[in-house]
Amino acid sequence: MAATTLPAGTTDAGLRPDQNETTPRGVRWWRELGWRHVVTWAVLVFCFIPILYVLSSSLNPTGSLTGSNKLFSSISFQNYVDLLSDPVHPYVRWFANTIVIATTTSIGTVLLGAAAAYAFSRFRFRGRRGGLLSLLLLQMFPQVLAYVAIFLLLVTLREVFPAIGLGSPLGLILVYLGGALGVNTYLMYGFFNTVPKELDEAAKIDGASHAQIFFSIILRLVAPILAVVGLLSFVGVFSDFLIASIVLVDPESQTLAVGLYQYVSQRFSEYWGVFAAGAVLAAIPVVLLFQFLQRYIVSGLTQGAVKG
Repeated sequence: MAATTLPAGTTDAGLRPDQNETTPRGVRWWRELGWRHVVTWAVLVFCFIPILYVLSSSLNPTGSLTGSNKLFSSISFQNYVDLLSDPVHPYVRWFANTIVIATTTSIGTVLLGAAAAYAFSRFRFRGRRGGLLSLLLLQMFPQVLAYVAIFLLLVTLREVFPAIGLGSPLGLILVYLGGALGVNTYLMYGFFNTVPKELDEAAKIDGASHAQIFFSIILRLVAPILAVVGLLSFVGVFSDFLIASIVLVDPESQTLAVGLYQYVSQRFSEYWGVFAAGAVLAAIPVVLLFQFLQRYIVSGLTQGAVKG
């Protein structure tokens, strides 16, 4: 291989010899790498200060946010004791409800989105392109437009099928699954296109059906995007407040977002310390799930854009 030649009077760094000699080493380090360290530390500080403030508020026995201006000035676990022992606000029940609803919704979202993406990627049928475009266009409309319709629909269903009507956790799960397609399907569709179709053809020659190909071969190869969609769905449902507050009217069946709001919704009886303690405990499942799936996140979000 022929060696590459540089323009006359330049070095490997792209600078002329006189520039390399006159530019101080510290200035060159700052231009190439130093400013990135400053930006990184600034972003980290910006992200961690709210977390430290909430953690300090949860350990402050005064129960007010103004008392936590001095971080960790006083440390007590009384807020956590009050949170877990309050019979009027069943935090443990809310926590369990949220885990069940978020887990079920994320699994259903992954299965529905993967099935739709597989159909759009592997099959050729009339309306395929229009269906993909419709899924994207539907995302242009905000969900708030459907809240009244969802409420009226669930009120009507409660009279016919109480198990999926207003106030039912199953009804809330079905509402979430109603929007399971959309952008998730399009994201999976791009990832499914990166899997060679020759694998499907080889499996068909061996006598495999479409269901066997989908569950035994394709799902294993697209595990990164399944993890990403499942994580996004879990986090979205876990932190949702508006739809959950509309559907779940029974205090025993409410989720964490709706239940914790009761601590700060009343003007003259605000328990910010207990609210902060509940927020800290609620963040633990999301952090653990993120750490467990982090190896799939980058590949799942990037590889789907390789081939559309």
